[in-house]
Amino acid sequence: MNAVLTSPNTPGAARPVRHGAVLAVTCLALATVVAAMASLNVALPDIARETHASQTQLSWIIDAYSLVFASLLLLAGTLGDRFGRRRALLGGLAVFGAGSLAATFTTEPTTLIALRAVLGLAAAFVMPATLSTITTTFPRAQRTRAVSVWAAVAGASAVLGLLASGIVLEAWSWRSVFWLNVVLAAVAFIGTLVVVPESAQPGKQRLDLVGALLTVAGLGILVYSVIEAPDHGWAAARTLGGIATGLVVLVGFVAWELRHPHPLLDPRLFRQPHLAAGSLSVTLQFFGFFGFVFVIMQYLQLVRGDSALVAALSVLPMAAVMIPCSRISPHLTTRFGRRGPWTVGLLAVAAGLVVLSRLDADSSYWLLVAGLLPLGGGMGLAMTPATSSITDTLPPAQQNVGSAVNDLSRELGGALGIAVLGSVLDAVYRSNLDLTGVPAPVADVARSSLAAATAVGSPSLVERARDAFADGMHLALLTGAGAAVLAALAVVLLLRRDHEPPVHADHPADEPVKAG
Repeated sequence: MNAVLTSPNTPGAARPVRHGAVLAVTCLALATVVAAMASLNVALPDIARETHASQTQLSWIIDAYSLVFASLLLLAGTLGDRFGRRRALLGGLAVFGAGSLAATFTTEPTTLIALRAVLGLAAAFVMPATLSTITTTFPRAQRTRAVSVWAAVAGASAVLGLLASGIVLEAWSWRSVFWLNVVLAAVAFIGTLVVVPESAQPGKQRLDLVGALLTVAGLGILVYSVIEAPDHGWAAARTLGGIATGLVVLVGFVAWELRHPHPLLDPRLFRQPHLAAGSLSVTLQFFGFFGFVFVIMQYLQLVRGDSALVAALSVLPMAAVMIPCSRISPHLTTRFGRRGPWTVGLLAVAAGLVVLSRLDADSSYWLLVAGLLPLGGGMGLAMTPATSSITDTLPPAQQNVGSAVNDLSRELGGALGIAVLGSVLDAVYRSNLDLTGVPAPVADVARSSLAAATAVGSPSLVERARDAFADGMHLALLTGAGAAVLAALAVVLLLRRDHEPPVHADHPADEPVKAG
């Protein structure tokens, strides 16, 4: 790999990289864009009441970010690798902050959806640059520890983002969540300017723009069809045709990548068992996780009646076990091999979601905790071996590809999880909502979302709406649990020989940093 590392502050002279500072700043940038995937979930009830957004629009407000994020990750990662990862971080953080600032002036859901898409575009440049910066600047002896910290931040940032949003929502409106984005992006931008070295893989090969367009089109059509399914019906020709079209376009993407001399993502890489297991595991883990966050924040506030802060505090037990489990996962992997702790983690995720699927309006908080603990612990155990399996499988010259695969798997899983679990929730809610004796205008409003039913309905209607929402949540979380079980089966089958990925020569980052 012809990687180039330069210090941002000392042109013309070599300067050692301050690895601790680089890790702190890149993790802050990572936390900024990851937290944005989840933090707005706390504000959904307030957004629904103020902007009159339907349940489908609420799904789009959350998933527009995730969808654009996932769709552009490969292209954005390639551009960052070619023109500079530090430049990608700075540009992405600047757009992220500006888009968040614009969102504070939004008054209706369509504009908010569009601005969330802009934030997703910015995040697509930030996230791959964080992991690529770590894997190209840290020496091999420190890289596993740094990746474990990155994985812990990637997992815990969603929960910590919920907490931070819950705190600011106690004093201000839902727009304060976007102000929080502005502050975090500004701090990360300044930190990047000061301590992050430039690293790049300059090359002359053509960018795979056709592959990028196929990715955006395929994922866009697929996710759109899933999110809109409750409005049109899951069996409707429009829904089935859209899902089929999206899948066909994605198959076309694979065929194109197999023929392109410089693909965004070479499908042949997935012949390697560890990379295939890691990417599938990350996708299905975050399918369940981000779908869970989307569902549970509405449940806590609209069904249980908790405030935004109480709702955020309620899920902290998950983060409390996720972070230490992420830190001990490398030690367990060293002692027992990857497959054991990895599989146990995925099964714990599934068990937690099954427990959480039993929640209803009258459930004790301790039932919630009983589900959160295995969910958080399982995520922590499974994330590090999954991420390391992707990055360790590839030689130094392909570390940017490993970062892209990991990030794409995560964001694609999150986007599909929000879309699928949100649609399952919406469909069951509409189907099970008893509107007997309710005037037609009120029934139409109540059918759009639980937040709307709470705003316009009688106590009897609100109770029925809460029961219907709980029914939808049950099936949605069981769907997420099924995805985690599939991931565990995939890991067991793909790694049945329990072999380790190949050990490659030391990374160029082990050499002194050269000034450009």
